[in-house]
Amino acid sequence: MREIVSHLLDECRSLAALCEELTPELWCRATDFYRWTPWDEIAHLAYFDETALQAVQDPATFLSRREILRGQRARGEEISSIARERFLQKDGKEVLDFWRLQFEFLCSALIEMDPKARLPWYGPEMSARSFATARLMETWAHGQDIRDMLGRNHWTSSGLRQIVHLGVNTYHWTFKNRGLLPPEPVPYVDLEAPDGTRWTWGAHSSTDYVMGSAYDFALLVTQRRHRSDTTLQWRGEGAERWTLIAQCFAGAPSTGPAAGGRRRSN
Repeated sequence: MREIVSHLLDECRSLAALCEELTPELWCRATDFYRWTPWDEIAHLAYFDETALQAVQDPATFLSRREILRGQRARGEEISSIARERFLQKDGKEVLDFWRLQFEFLCSALIEMDPKARLPWYGPEMSARSFATARLMETWAHGQDIRDMLGRNHWTSSGLRQIVHLGVNTYHWTFKNRGLLPPEPVPYVDLEAPDGTRWTWGAHSSTDYVMGSAYDFALLVTQRRHRSDTTLQWRGEGAERWTLIAQCFAGAPSTGPAAGGRRRSN
């Protein structure tokens, strides 16, 4: 638990430091992620880290707030508009300062938890370890949107392995979330880490695999890149279908960017 939370805190602090560089104009510039601005990205993280802290410290309040959000979503309100309403009066620097407080408090609370403790969230309950990993993945992904806008990559993130591991572990869920039967066997995953070492999952196979850069794989499963805009290689029915729809985050099925949609940091 201490390891995953340390990676989460590193990721949050890294993104916060990057956002300190943003000018008023850059805070309002559209990213490639549904035209969200950096203000939208940080407001989104601030909203959900605030509610994550409630899930850890005050589950009853969290459940009440969850019902409010579900009602808003049922009325057709977008997630982005809900965060905008919450922080309407704050500029980018103020939203950043609020988010920094929330993630520091959240990490301080999470690091003391039993990794197997159950926490409520917007979908099924999650273990504390999975909860922290999900926050890491979301922070990394939304930070990538801002880095894409600025023309930067983030391949050295300390939490990259945990994000990749989450991507591998959601193979079956990606298909079941779409009402599809997951193809078997699960592809062998063989990725090159930023330091040049290999990260592998599953039984070695020369007929069913996904291979390449760990960074590119993380971009794929967080739907920040189309597979054709990565250096990944794949073979076999499972890998062919998975790399088109891979989704390591909860929620309704999402298809991610079209080919050529996001290439700025590569």
